[in-house]
Amino acid sequence: MGTESFDVIVVGLGAMGSAAAFHLARDGARVLGIDQFAPPHTMGSSHGESRIIRELYYEHPMYVPLLQRAYTLWEALARDSGTPNLLRTTGGLFMGAETSAVVRGVRRSAHDHGLPCTVLDREALRQQFPQFSVPESFVGVYDPRAGILDPEACVRAHLTLAQHHGATVHTNTRVLNWNETTEGVSVETANGTFKGNRLILAAGAWTNALLGERALPLTLERQTIVWFDPPGSPANYEPERFPVFLGEFSDGQLVYGFPTLGRGWKAAVHYQGESVATADGLDHTADARDIERVRTAVARMFPSLWHARVREAAVCLYTDSPDLRFVVGALPGSLRVIVCSACSGHGFKFASVMGEALAALAMGNSPSFDFTPFDPGRFS
Repeated sequence: MGTESFDVIVVGLGAMGSAAAFHLARDGARVLGIDQFAPPHTMGSSHGESRIIRELYYEHPMYVPLLQRAYTLWEALARDSGTPNLLRTTGGLFMGAETSAVVRGVRRSAHDHGLPCTVLDREALRQQFPQFSVPESFVGVYDPRAGILDPEACVRAHLTLAQHHGATVHTNTRVLNWNETTEGVSVETANGTFKGNRLILAAGAWTNALLGERALPLTLERQTIVWFDPPGSPANYEPERFPVFLGEFSDGQLVYGFPTLGRGWKAAVHYQGESVATADGLDHTADARDIERVRTAVARMFPSLWHARVREAAVCLYTDSPDLRFVVGALPGSLRVIVCSACSGHGFKFASVMGEALAALAMGNSPSFDFTPFDPGRFS
C-alpha cells in the first residue's frame, strides 16, 4: 500500500476519537481514523449500554459550560444521525450527607451558574423516591437535565457521519509506531505507513503504550458493571419513574446506577477499581468476586438487591490522571501531536464537545473554552 497523506490522523476511535474525526471531517479536513479494534467495542471505556450525563457537576463548576455545549452537540448528533434515544432525559438524584463532596459540589455548581437545584431532605427523598433506602444523614439534590447517553450509539453515529463527510477509517489496525518531524507526522501500521500534518492520540487505556518514553502519569482501573433484575417492582425502575443516581457514603464510597433499560437494572461502584498495569491481556470477564463487590456496595442503598438475580456483568477501564481531570492538549515538547486521554471515569458525557475542541486544536485554532486545566504539561 502506498503512502497516503492527511490533514489529521486520529489514533483511537472510541468516545473522544470518533467525535474528533466527525468534527474534523465535517469541517472539511482530510482525516484518517485508526483503531486496533472495530468500534464500538467492549475492550476499553466506551461500551455498556448507558452513561450518565448531568449538568449540576459535583466535580467542579468549571465543567458546567462544557457540559452545556455537550448537550447541544449530543442533541445535534441525534438529529443529524437519525438516532432515537441517543440522549434520554430522566432527571438525576445525587445524594450524601450535607457535607459530602457530591452534595456540596452539586450545590456549588448550581449556585455558580444560576441553575435550578432542588434539595430534598430524607423525608422528601422517602416520599418522592421510595425506591431508595438511604442513611438518616442523607439529603438529595435533583438535577432536572440529567439523563442517559447510549455510548455504543454515540460512537457509531460519530463514525458514520465522519465517513459520510469523507473521513477514512481503518479498524482492526494496530499502530506500530509514530514519528514527528518538522514537516509532519507519520504513523506506521501493519497495513502501511500514513502521513499527516497533525496527530491526535485518543487511545484511552493504550495512551502510554503509544507515548513510550514520553508517557504521562496515568493509571488504569478495572471496573465492574452489573445488570441485575430490578430490586423491587419493575415498573418503579422504568426511565419514566426512576432517575439516574449517584450516592456518596460516609466512608467515601460512591455508587451509581440507572433506570432499567434493555439489559436490566445497571449499577456499579465509582472508582475503587482494581489497579492494572496495562490494557493488553486484561481479563474482561467479571467473576463472582467482582459481582459480589458491586452487589455489596449498591445493596447499602437497595437492600433487596441481595436477592436480585444477576442478568449480566461486564468490565470496563478507567484511565485516571493524578487530579482526575482530563488530559487534553499538545503533548509536551511537541508542535504536531495532541493528546486526549485520562477521562478518569467521568469523561464520556463530554465527548461531543471534546471532539469539537480537538478538531479546533488540530487545525491550529483556539477552542471555544479554556482548556488550561486539562493541559498535559501540568504534570511536568
